[in-house]
Amino acid sequence: MSQRKIILKSEEEAEIIRQNGVILGKTHAEVAKVLDEGMTTKQLDLVAEEFIKDNKGIPSFKGYGGFPASLCISVNDVVVHGIPSNRVLRNGDIVSIDCGVLKNGYHADSAYTYVIGETTDDVSDLLKSTKESLYQGIAKVKPGNRIGDLSYAVQSYNEDRGYGLVRELVGHGVGKSLHEAPEVPNFGRRGNGPRMQKGMVLAVEPMVTLGKRYIVQENDGWTIRTEDKKTAAHYEHTVFVTKTGYDILTTFEYLEEVLKERKMFYV
Repeated sequence: MSQRKIILKSEEEAEIIRQNGVILGKTHAEVAKVLDEGMTTKQLDLVAEEFIKDNKGIPSFKGYGGFPASLCISVNDVVVHGIPSNRVLRNGDIVSIDCGVLKNGYHADSAYTYVIGETTDDVSDLLKSTKESLYQGIAKVKPGNRIGDLSYAVQSYNEDRGYGLVRELVGHGVGKSLHEAPEVPNFGRRGNGPRMQKGMVLAVEPMVTLGKRYIVQENDGWTIRTEDKKTAAHYEHTVFVTKTGYDILTTFEYLEEVLKERKMFYV
């Protein structure tokens, strides 16, 4: 992907992605309304798929590279790409949900990590660090800066707190294709990597572990777990590079309203 041309988007194209980001944000909220112990991850997937289709969108992930579902649902030590199944969620589970919406020719992509019931201080702190590092990285988005500036911000924020940064999986450009150039790693050196320019649309997505950064892939060809079985967290926004900085095109507003109403944990 790093060899591919970076495709810049117009303000009008960014607005289409923003509109899709609203549908995506509301999809997360619909899932958050029913997320609870006793639910299966497959049931959550069906809720998301129905809502996206009701809003005349297409689930970006379903069928992508052969992926069988609309959501990636990754529980506890699963970092990303968990396949929805008959697994029943239980109190204390940490559930990362990644989703994409395609409509009017463009994708929007975002992820959020949820908690079923109560959790430990260690896990709570991991989620706080991962989410905050997302915004630390986004704060480096502006024309003239390098992708490495963003990557370093994410890495240093988490490693200063003792967490592991997954290196094999990265953020990416977003547009007419779900994954476009450039790659957006969560580790790197300041001043390195492609120079940001107005019109880039980037999926920024820290994937952070409570233990070491090493991962393994399961035999299904998708599910990525931490090698040491420690908990992982994942947050993601789709971001537009503007003339002077950035504009976040996806939103956590709707899902966090639901979590607040339900008195569920969030950071």
